[in-house]
Amino acid sequence: MRLRLLFLTSVSLLLTLAGCGRLLPDFRDPPRPAGSAPAPIQPQGTGRADFGLIDAPIDGGTAGRIRQAAADFGSCHATLLAAQVQLTPVPDRVDTATCGVVGAGTLDVDRGTVARLSPAAPVMTCETALAFSIWRRQSVEPAAREILGSEVVQIDHFGTYACRGVNGQAGARPSAHSQAAALDFAGVRLRDGRRITVAADWDDGTEEGRFLRRIRDEACHLFGTVLSPEYNSFHDDHLHLEPGTRPFCR
Repeated sequence: MRLRLLFLTSVSLLLTLAGCGRLLPDFRDPPRPAGSAPAPIQPQGTGRADFGLIDAPIDGGTAGRIRQAAADFGSCHATLLAAQVQLTPVPDRVDTATCGVVGAGTLDVDRGTVARLSPAAPVMTCETALAFSIWRRQSVEPAAREILGSEVVQIDHFGTYACRGVNGQAGARPSAHSQAAALDFAGVRLRDGRRITVAADWDDGTEEGRFLRRIRDEACHLFGTVLSPEYNSFHDDHLHLEPGTRPFCR
């Protein structure tokens, strides 16, 4: 009788638990603070993390490796983290019919370099962050040491995300900036105090000009579209750096 009573009690308890739903917390789905936005759902792709990509010299295969690593956010993010580059994910959002961000984050700290971004923490797609991080380490910094004899401590830019058309013209097709998929490089500041800018130093007859032209040419092996003062007057003070498969460098 005692065993039968114990069996019936156990069955009753199991039936009670089954009807109560989730009585215990599901640690795979932690609660969010009140008012916080849900984490973005990242697209699933066929990419894979490339842990040595950012620290490898630029060659003919670098652009293809960037595209493969950037095929989905997870592999792209892992590639950055492996090189101690901090990209803090931001929620996907749609601002207008042509503007918004997907698979993006704020590019914060690169612990593999002393060169910091100004303004800090720009929002950009992970692919843009990946290409830029390689360019910073494998092109901009070595070229400054070799040609200018000083170390880059700051990289100045004019922004990444902007809801506008190409060249800021009304009625133009949407710019890559409208998807946070481009960065406008303005210049660098060196440890010895010098400031090198595209606006003032593009002249090919100076060391500063040779530095700027070299990093422009090397960017063409990483980004799909690279535009400089040689392209048009809208780019006379910056280099437009945009990842992608369409090669155009001028």
